Amino acid sequence: MSTKPLERELRQRSIRMRIGVLTVVALLVVGLYLFSHLPRAWELVLPMRLTTVGALIVVAYAIGISTVMFQTVTANRILTPALMGFDSLYILIQTVLVFVFGAAAMVSYSVVIKYLSETIILVGFTLVLYWLVFRKGRSSIHILLLVGIVFGVFFRSVSNLVQRLIEPAEFAVLQDMFFASFTRIDPVLLAATAAMCVLVTAVGAKYWHTFDVLLLGRDTAVSLGVNYQRMVIGIFIATSVLVAASTALVGPITFFGLLVANLAYLIAGNHLHRNTLPIAVLLGVITLVGGQWLLARVFSQGTTLSIIIEFAGGIVLIYLLLRGRAVR
Repeated sequence: MSTKPLERELRQRSIRMRIGVLTVVALLVVGLYLFSHLPRAWELVLPMRLTTVGALIVVAYAIGISTVMFQTVTANRILTPALMGFDSLYILIQTVLVFVFGAAAMVSYSVVIKYLSETIILVGFTLVLYWLVFRKGRSSIHILLLVGIVFGVFFRSVSNLVQRLIEPAEFAVLQDMFFASFTRIDPVLLAATAAMCVLVTAVGAKYWHTFDVLLLGRDTAVSLGVNYQRMVIGIFIATSVLVAASTALVGPITFFGLLVANLAYLIAGNHLHRNTLPIAVLLGVITLVGGQWLLARVFSQGTTLSIIIEFAGGIVLIYLLLRGRAVR
């Protein structure tokens, strides 16, 4: 009698237990951030903390889901959606706005209009990029990644040129926009980002059964009846919406997705999406909320959370490159 079904069941039960433990840890971390060191005027502080926690959870969800799905399509564990030039384009947008309107005008500018315009520009850029690469039936992911890298370098070069023309005082204000911030979140923008995450999830749930098939490669997926090009374009568009919305909400976090995705693979022990996706999201919540709590209580807001995450993610990237585990 074969023992493989029993082994698979025991392995999946072990993974479910790990997911349960991570869920409990995430809830404890969220509770710790919300209710520790509450002042007497908690009626004013608690709503602010709730908004911050909401932003952290939404960003953890958006970046975790988008990175795992992006790596599924590219079959590479060191690639993230940031490779498509999101961060560089976001920095270019902020630089041009400060150069044209000035830092003072940016402060008084409507945050809702700014958020919508940034999201539309980021998503529109990727849609144009996908159209250029995938038109006429072509489906070269490598060309898409190469074009994304070229555009990213171009955006950074233009940003550096414009930044040299900005006055030093305004440039100091501009630099603060280059790092993700979770402490100045507008509840309306948070609700809009959460709604986009729900919409993308609802659409993606219809194709849940085909995600694991993509792990087998293009030829195998096509032979099993999957419309590979349609699925790839759909996943790229979904990841673009998630990353664009989260970037417009808090700012760029380049290596965060790389960090949580690879830790999710390590904990799950496989690349099945029913395991890696929830683990990546839970790890993202623990990392962001726990990091924000440590930043406030231990480091007294002496630095920004994104800098710490970028440092940790950079170490993970170097480790993957040295171990040669970048490609599945």
